[in-house]
Amino acid sequence: MKGATTTTLFDISEVNDIKVKETLKYVYDVLEERGYNPINQIVGYIMSGDLGYISSYKEARNRISKIDRVLLIEELIKSYLK
Repeated sequence: MKGATTTTLFDISEVNDIKVKETLKYVYDVLEERGYNPINQIVGYIMSGDLGYISSYKEARNRISKIDRVLLIEELIKSYLK
């Protein structure tokens, strides 16, 4: 075919991975700044789904609530196994 173009593939999973990592890091830093144990608080949230584990300070609760908890777990497992 004359003038045929190739289709460029875009993998949204890479963008999602970066967003999840950035959000987890941000929430971790905010919780630490507020004097909480960030690991315990994030695990509490992931296990229970209760956003009360995450401080609303600096929009941390709002940011983490926009990410499905399954995606958070997937990213944590991928990072751990690397």
